[in-house]
Amino acid sequence: MSALLAAAAVLCSQPWPQLDRYVSNFVSQDGRVIERSAGDRTTSEGQAYALFFALAGGQRDLFARLLAWTERNLARGDLGTTLPAWNWGKRRDGSWGVVDVNSASDADLWIAYALLEAGRLWGEERYTALARRVLANVAAREVVSIRGLGPMLLPGPKGFATRGGFRLNPSYEPPQLLRRFAAEDPRGPWGAILESTIRMLRETAPRGAVADWVFFGPSRGFVSDPVKGRVGSYDAIRTYLWLGMLPESDGALRSLAPALLRAFAESGVVPERIDVESLRASGRAPVGFAAALLPLARAQRDGRTSDALAAAVAKAPADTYYDHNLVLFGHGFVEGRFRFAADGRLIPAWESPCAR
Repeated sequence: MSALLAAAAVLCSQPWPQLDRYVSNFVSQDGRVIERSAGDRTTSEGQAYALFFALAGGQRDLFARLLAWTERNLARGDLGTTLPAWNWGKRRDGSWGVVDVNSASDADLWIAYALLEAGRLWGEERYTALARRVLANVAAREVVSIRGLGPMLLPGPKGFATRGGFRLNPSYEPPQLLRRFAAEDPRGPWGAILESTIRMLRETAPRGAVADWVFFGPSRGFVSDPVKGRVGSYDAIRTYLWLGMLPESDGALRSLAPALLRAFAESGVVPERIDVESLRASGRAPVGFAAALLPLARAQRDGRTSDALAAAVAKAPADTYYDHNLVLFGHGFVEGRFRFAADGRLIPAWESPCAR
């Protein structure tokens, strides 16, 4: 038995304390993820991540509650026909409900992925069927064919296409998810979107730093985003996370973005912001950034940096919604709670022999 399988065999019989704390702090009894630092709002992103963690942790009841709340409150009662609204909270008139009906494609992908893998791992055909309907809706409403680039996922159906080109967010397109969708739906746009995503990463991060947002114009190619500029920060940290969680066969892709790890190794501080062209770093990032970099440090077999990042995570427990999500992803991955196969399938620790 490999070291990873051995670790999983132990973990599958153990609770996941960080997930338990997350549920206790942020998830209501009926399945709403509450972002307490932002007026108690709920986002489709929060629901999507929680669905993934519930699946990775083998918590079927939690998964069902999260899905029910999401469908009922963000998708007008039917995720199969309506992409979830990205923002739900307290409205100006004091009532609670959908604040912005626009969908967020990163959340939509994670919801589809969680449903697809829940259907496969738990043998729930209704989840598989719903995942396919969500994917079809994403392809119809959030994917565009861009001249000079090819099929690409927009961050949402409205507000990201301009007369001169398209605003794109690299963190919205985890390669693992796109590979899984391409295997499930080979006639869909997912394989081509993956190729466009890899091209975007290679052309917009030539110095190893990923931007929060980029812009593509058919006549200019990739340039700095006119709104957010050259900064990499709270969005981009997820791109480093997704790359770090790729399998070993993706060594070239995992090595595309080493800039934040280098900055940490040189200063002992994970920067909150980095200019992707000059590599000028500033600010001190919250603990979630350190957790998000853990998989990448492990992938590059940088033991000293891995140990220092792990120590930073242990010393400053996550207390905000976003930090806790990054810790569950990054720390959970290096703990062996879950991993991703080469084709994007989820391999949770509880799927090991001791769970059967």
